[in-house]
This record gives sequence, structure tokens and C-alpha cells, in this order.
Amino acid sequence: MTRLSQFLLPTVKEAPADAEALSHKLLVRAGLARQLGAGMWTYLPAGWKAHRKAEQIIREELDAIGGQEMLMPVLQPAELWRQSGRYDIDELFKLKDRKGADHVLAMTHEEAVTFHVAREVRSYRDLPLILYHLQTKERDEPRPRAGLLRTREFIMKDSYTFDRDEEGLARQYDLHIVAYDRIFDRAGLEWYRVESDVGVMGGLGAHEYMAPCAAGENDVALTSSGYAANVEVASAAPQAVDGLPEALDAPEPVDTPGATTIDAVTGMLGVPAGALIKAFPVIVGDDSKPVLALVRGDHRVNEIKLQNALRAPARPAQEEEVRDLFGTHPGYIGPVGTGVEILADEALRGLHGMVAGANEPDRHVRGVEPGRDFDPSWGDIRSVEPGDTDPAGGEIRIEKAIEVGNIFKLGTRYSEPLRATYLDEDGKEKLIWMGSYGIGPARILAAAVEQNADEAGISWPRSLAPFDVEVVTLAKPGEPAREVADRLYGELRREGLQVLYDERSASAGEKFADAELLGVPLRLTVGKRGIEAGEVEAQIRRGREKRSLPLDGAAGAAAELWRELA
Repeated sequence: MTRLSQFLLPTVKEAPADAEALSHKLLVRAGLARQLGAGMWTYLPAGWKAHRKAEQIIREELDAIGGQEMLMPVLQPAELWRQSGRYDIDELFKLKDRKGADHVLAMTHEEAVTFHVAREVRSYRDLPLILYHLQTKERDEPRPRAGLLRTREFIMKDSYTFDRDEEGLARQYDLHIVAYDRIFDRAGLEWYRVESDVGVMGGLGAHEYMAPCAAGENDVALTSSGYAANVEVASAAPQAVDGLPEALDAPEPVDTPGATTIDAVTGMLGVPAGALIKAFPVIVGDDSKPVLALVRGDHRVNEIKLQNALRAPARPAQEEEVRDLFGTHPGYIGPVGTGVEILADEALRGLHGMVAGANEPDRHVRGVEPGRDFDPSWGDIRSVEPGDTDPAGGEIRIEKAIEVGNIFKLGTRYSEPLRATYLDEDGKEKLIWMGSYGIGPARILAAAVEQNADEAGISWPRSLAPFDVEVVTLAKPGEPAREVADRLYGELRREGLQVLYDERSASAGEKFADAELLGVPLRLTVGKRGIEAGEVEAQIRRGREKRSLPLDGAAGAAAELWRELA
């Protein structure tokens, strides 16, 4: 029995002062969640109902492709993470027990599931396998933000596939694509699948599922021809430089007193930003190797792509390192005459008449030509920009989006260090090929709120709403309209609907405001006037369209209307 007078739904008029994301504001105002500490959230009853609905959609679609649900612990021996090489990740919570043994609080479960499979799978006959669970994850997030979007503790569905070879992994990967597509369709989200970086997970390739919204912390590059990629890995043909200076036979020095920025140099020399060579001195790997990364002056270095191209971690050089290791001066760094390794972005290839730092104070050189005046290695190390073009000629646009899921081809990234092997048909020991696939139910909820809210509050997709129907009575106990509302509440429940019944003594305005804030897909209002007219007022939350249902058979009519909703 879900009567609002007895249900914990503490709605508030004002959002938290630190709330920026719309979902953060509304989930708190609607009484769905409350913050316990930085990055730590409690789901109140209605919020937990919505979360469980997202979980159930995920379970059903994973089961449909042969997934087997299990449960692994959050607390794990640190040794497994040392074996996989992930123990030193900054975001990993590390602790000791009372005996001094090292443990971690898992942020994902690759190590644990591989440990078990390594001990249970013996033969090729035991493969393939799809194992999954929905479990709490812990992440020592440095800057929790945006309500449920970036937290230190969260629930995630992670599934893992185990196969004999790369071909089998590809089949399982495609199965997860089918399942994920259906999950996000059923959740009522607008979404797209994009190419992504493998990051700390490692492996052979990855995709992310993105839900576009203003609160998104990811930038996604899209084109009308179907190209979609996270900006971290997106590639595109650059726009041509308009007004590129004429070529010179050799670089010529030019005085640029005090010009240490792109804008200052372009203003002083009267050239476009794209005619400049922007230099980024970086320190690479554990041996602190100095490398000079170059992009066009109108482009930005992409740190993910830079590290992928270098095949090692890299950080910006400090001022002292610029002087000692690069032998140059901050603000006037350039590739001509430098003694360090140079990595140039592909967008610089074939250009001429460029302007670069002269490696001495207050001076640049012009007429620089990459490949003639310095000999770099080449790579795609820049972030794409709006207006660039994909291979099909489509123009890049960039949108904000929430990452709601990801899929990774791990290959033997974990099976090799954790020794997960099987015997093939010939009795030969081989490594198991793995995939990893994650979905955050809380992120599904936040994306649904972001994409479907209006000025009055949340407008849940039918599949995620904490309740199917809300009945609001405007009558007092003992009045005929109250008896009708009580009876309708019971009839709707017998129709198989989950019903929230607002029979509080609050005003009609307060009841309606709370109903619209909570966002249940269908609201039925029972009052004296309606009873006298033989009608029940129905309001569809999305669009706030109102209809009249005949009092006789109102529960059946409401159930039919609910089934038609998105």
C-alpha cells in the first residue's frame, strides 16, 4: 500500500546551493535522493524504486544473450591488483586490515572474475561464458560533482565474456552491442554509440554509450554521415588555414618582444593562428624523456591521443625542465634547431610559411616548413574542432553527453597476468580472450531526468518511473469523491499497476506541484466536480496533456492509456 501520507517523499522547493546539473537539482527536490557526504548518496524509497527498474531492464537483456548473474565482493586482496598492474591507480581505494594485509575496494571486477575463471575453466568445452553482476563500486574520485553523475560510491552492472580466441570475443562483443542498444532504447534515452579510448582498462578497442545533455562531462564528435567518437579519440581532416603566408627559402628570425601567446604573436605579425606552430614540451615515461609535441596554433593538444602516440605516460614540462632539458625559454619554444625528439601533429604536414618560437627571448622565426627545417615523427595528437570533416566529408559538430555505458575488448590483458588459460582440442594450453562491459544504472536515471524534464519537474520514461500512476484525491475522508478515489486506487493495483495515492490533507496546489515534480507518467485526479460529471481527470505528465476518462471503467481505461505512453 503506497499512500503518500505514509510514504517518505520529502519534496523541497529549493535545490541545493551547490547543484549545477538539472538532474542533481530535481532528484533532490523530488525527494528521490539525499547526500550523505562528498560523492556519497542515499537513495530514498522512490529513488530506489527507479534505480531497481533500471537494474531490471539490464538484467533482462543480459539474461537474453546468455548472461549468468553472480556476485563478487567489493573488498579484495591487493595482490590481485598488483598482478594486473592496476594497483597504483590513484582513484583506487587502498586499505590494510587489522593484520596489516593490503586490500582494495574494487572500482571494477576484472581481477576478481579472472581469478575465479582461472580456477574453474579447464577446457575449451567450458567456453564461451558471459558472467555479470550488479555491485557497489568504490572510486576515490578527486572532485565529486553533478549529483549522481560523478560519485565516490555507485552501483554498476559489469559483465565479462570469456572466449577461446579473438573471433569468439568479437561475437560476444556484438552480442553486448545488441543488448546495450535494447537497454537504452527500453530506458527511453536518446543515445549514441561512439568510439572511445581503452583508458585504464586496457585492451584492443572500446566503445561508449553516450546520452546527449547539457550536464554531460564528455565531448562527443558527431557528423550527419554517422561518424561518432569521443573527442578523446576522434579523428578528422582539419579545416584549411585561410591566409597562410607564402613559403620562404629558409626560416627568418623576427623580433616579437613580449609576445608569449598565440594571440599576441598573430596580432604582432598579422598572420592567422593556424599559421603558427604551437609547441608543448612534455616529459615522457619513467625515464623523464623530453619530447616536443607540435600542433597548429588554432588547434589543441589532446592529452589522451598524445599519450597513445607516445605509448607512455606524459606530463607537461615544468619551467625549470624547459630550460634544463629542452635548452630553451618558456613562451618562445620552437622546433627549429632543437636537440630533443619532436612529435608533430598530422595537420602540420605539408604546410609552409609557418611561424614558430626561435628558442630565445622575444624572438620567433617565420617561413618554417615542417619536414624541411626539422624532422619530426608524425601522429594524430590534436583534438578535433567543429567544422573539421570525417572521411565521408561530413562536418564535425561537438555535443556534451553523459557516458551511460561502455564496452571493452580486453583480449588477454587480464588473463595473461592472472593466468586464465584453457586446454584446446589438441590439449594445448592457451590464454582466454576476455571482454568487459559496464553500465551505470544511476547514470541512466540522471540522463533520463536531464533529457525529459521541464520547468515543473521530472517527466520519467514509463519504464523507469518509480510509480506507474499517481492518484490524487481532492476530497476529505467520508466524502463520496474520497470513496471513489479509494476504490480507484485498489482497482488500478488489480490492473497490475504500481500506484502512488496522494490522500494527504494538503491543498490541491501542493498536491499537483508535488506530482509534477516527481514526474509519474500518468496522474488521475478525483474530485467532487468530476464525480458529479461522471469523469476522472487524467493528465499525461510529458506534455501535460489532459483527458477525461469515464468514471465507470476508469481503472481499465487508465491502464490502457498508460500502456500507450513512451
